[in-house]
Amino acid sequence: MKSRSIFSLLLIFLSFILTSSLFAAETGKIIVMNPRGIQPEIRKIPMAPRPATLDKKTVYIVDTKYPNTKPFVNELFAALKAKYPKTNWVLKEKFGGYMDDDPKLWKEIKEKASGAIVLVGH
Repeated sequence: MKSRSIFSLLLIFLSFILTSSLFAAETGKIIVMNPRGIQPEIRKIPMAPRPATLDKKTVYIVDTKYPNTKPFVNELFAALKAKYPKTNWVLKEKFGGYMDDDPKLWKEIKEKASGAIVLVGH
């Protein structure tokens, strides 16, 4: 008898929860505004064409100084130099941290390099 009354109470409680949630869902819509406002359209920049070969080209390897990546940058520089000896590899450290801009370096790369590898962390 006791288990039957507990079961009945549980059944009534569950039916109350289900019906109340159905009524709550139908009460109306909530309008939410985007806190970022109206975003500008994304400007698409196409990728640069790939050269047929890296021979006699200058390629910059830019270390953005992401934490704990210096050993990887040095190893990458050495490996690429060994694998592509006819390519002029230039290792540069970017000004500031990895989130800071370095317009002077970007200008130098545009003027002197055929390409760049910019390391941004893991």
